[in-house]
Amino acid sequence: MKKLKVLFICTQNSARSQMAEGFLRQFAGDSFEVESAGLEPAVEVNPLVVEVMAEVGIDLSHKKPQSVFDLFKERKLYDYVITVCDSGAEGKCPIFPGMAQRWHWPFPDPAKVTGTRDEQLAEVRRIRDLIREHVQRPFNEAFAVQDPFAR
Repeated sequence: MKKLKVLFICTQNSARSQMAEGFLRQFAGDSFEVESAGLEPAVEVNPLVVEVMAEVGIDLSHKKPQSVFDLFKERKLYDYVITVCDSGAEGKCPIFPGMAQRWHWPFPDPAKVTGTRDEQLAEVRRIRDLIREHVQRPFNEAFAVQDPFAR
């Protein structure tokens, strides 16, 4: 069976797209090829994101943000390209060329959380849980289907 190829994109590839990639890997195992990338990659994955993802058993400490342009230059093709930028950044969210199904799942940006460390962690956990629920939904509804993203 052909593995579906999925690319999650956000602006910096430091939080939302990394979380979505981590959850899809966790839920789908080896049945998908999944990557994430950004238009303006950050230097590192957001440390708060690394911390809250470790709480649910996903290790992002080794991940490095990558450029969507590098993937394009490598001529990579995907079955699904899912942008996860928030609604305010949708116009800046990169478009990946090719014949992929394109979806936009807007999530708040963990880089914009404010408050005390505990308040920031609580908000990043909330965003993490929104992303997990969104990525997990197709598997809860139709895990036995060859293409769980099909609607």
